[in-house]
Amino acid sequence: NPGPTMKIDHQLDKANKYLSHSAVGSPDMLNVYNGNVVLDGRGEATVELPEWFDAVNRDFRYQLTCVGGFAPVYVAEEIVGNSFRIAGGEPGMKVSWMVAGVRQDAYAEANRVAVEEQKTGWESGRYMHPELYGAPKTQGLSYHEATEQAQAMRVAKNAEQKQKRADDRAAAQDRANAGKRWWRSK
Repeated sequence: NPGPTMKIDHQLDKANKYLSHSAVGSPDMLNVYNGNVVLDGRGEATVELPEWFDAVNRDFRYQLTCVGGFAPVYVAEEIVGNSFRIAGGEPGMKVSWMVAGVRQDAYAEANRVAVEEQKTGWESGRYMHPELYGAPKTQGLSYHEATEQAQAMRVAKNAEQKQKRADDRAAAQDRANAGKRWWRSK
């Protein structure tokens, strides 16, 4: 599994478009956006986010890092109308920014992640990936004895069929050789 992804109805055109993102591991259902911006002559910059940003996210978190030098950069104006403003840097300075937002689309609101949950019933004592913990595959959540038995039966049946074909070819060859010997004896 290459990792989880999110595909939802596009919040600005729900009936006609999808919006897809790669997922980030977090106890919150976060979307993370990032980029770089060069500060203007006043040591400021406005970061423009996608037009659907406010419709998909809430509860924003910000990170700013100066590239190539130090300056007391800060978020001068928080996100409003899908943009935010950075200030406090030197003119021409590059600033790397990252913004995280908690998903607020209808699916996320209806399906918040349970961060911790107890394994119950047949799941108790089993692993999602037992091989990673030195446990036998029989302790895996996806292990099914019947599936393994069916696989073993398929392997055995395939081997049996392969042997029968080999035996049939050998018998046919024996008959052909016997026919050749009979003709030579005449």
